[in-house]
Amino acid sequence: MSSTTAAASTIARGVQKLFIGNLPWTVSTKELKSYFSKYGHVHSTNVIYDKTTGISRGYGFIVFSTREGYTNATNNRLHVLEGRVLDLQPASS
Repeated sequence: MSSTTAAASTIARGVQKLFIGNLPWTVSTKELKSYFSKYGHVHSTNVIYDKTTGISRGYGFIVFSTREGYTNATNNRLHVLEGRVLDLQPASS
């Protein structure tokens, strides 16, 4: 399944959740939400941290409130945050 087909399938199910990879370790949930809010209303964000060290594991998730926000973010092929190119993928529920 291509990434476009996977994204369309995810939207069809009503889920607007994205996996965000290659996050700088300095980016917090608040900063992730701030960055993606320009694409649409962000329902929630979650940066994953190592339980032992408390340092970011370099990825997280974002859920948009609307399909429009999800589509706007995925249509933009280049996302750069603190000098790093982010990897966006449709996320499963």
